[in-house]
Amino acid sequence: MTARETAARETAPGAMRPADPVRWPGAATSAASFTFDVDAESAVLGVHPEAAARLSVLSHQAYGPLTGLPRLLRILARHGVRSTFFVPGYTAHRHPDAVRAIVDGGHEIAHHGYLHEPLAGPEGAVDERTEADILDRGLAALEEVAGIRPDGYRAPMWELTHASPRLLAERGFLYDTSLMDADVPYELDTGTGTSIVEIPVHWGLDDWEQYCYLPGISGTGLIENPFKAAEMWRAEFEALRREHGCFVLTAHPFLSGRPGRAAALEGLIEHVASYPDVWLAPLGEIARHVRSLGLAPRAIPLPGGLPDPHRLPPQAPSDP
Repeated sequence: MTARETAARETAPGAMRPADPVRWPGAATSAASFTFDVDAESAVLGVHPEAAARLSVLSHQAYGPLTGLPRLLRILARHGVRSTFFVPGYTAHRHPDAVRAIVDGGHEIAHHGYLHEPLAGPEGAVDERTEADILDRGLAALEEVAGIRPDGYRAPMWELTHASPRLLAERGFLYDTSLMDADVPYELDTGTGTSIVEIPVHWGLDDWEQYCYLPGISGTGLIENPFKAAEMWRAEFEALRREHGCFVLTAHPFLSGRPGRAAALEGLIEHVASYPDVWLAPLGEIARHVRSLGLAPRAIPLPGGLPDPHRLPPQAPSDP
């Protein structure tokens, strides 16, 4: 690609530019959503299949659907808050009653892979066919167990590929929530004349970094005080509210469903819900509102002057 072609690509309509401000409904000046990734065993088995032999590890993950999720559903019901739950297909198959309880509670079910498969990472991105198969397998599981076809998607480990927006649009998804380049939702260009709504997230609003420790699998052994974590999240909420942004917390029932952490989270939910100018809603409702605004799509194109990472030739073996 020539320098002129690169410049044209990166300045095309919908390319690299800040997200537009969002007008929130009614008297709201900002939005918020509490979301939950019901990973259960899939978060471990998708990357460490050998952990299937570690009963203690499996029990740590099963705490989510068996014990943590019911507690979190009770908290949400007490405060009249509806949330979005991202469910891997494997979780739906292994814990169908837990998934049905989410639906019965009036919450949104969204897609989160099948076995929480990472789509990209240090070793590169999966090929497009593999990614499409994961999407389809997860869709089939959620329809089989919960009787729904989800509107929303969150990539495992928040790792989209450049093919992901198009693959999601082709399957009728309304929104994704895996990218991190804005404080408000926007229309993400899929490169085919269509768009999906993107609802940004970031690592500071995820409980994994605060709480998760599994020897040999995740974490350093440092586990934060839940009230310290909630204080950090409250500061992020207050700042996003002043910026008229969209606060999205990502929590995991196997982590935030523990009693002390759930208590701290309940305090945060109560705090956020106390603001009359904050629209507290599931992500699907937020995405439908954003779609109604007719925003011009924007994009995150491949960096110029570099080969397409999805089409890299295989490396020749190095000499021993």
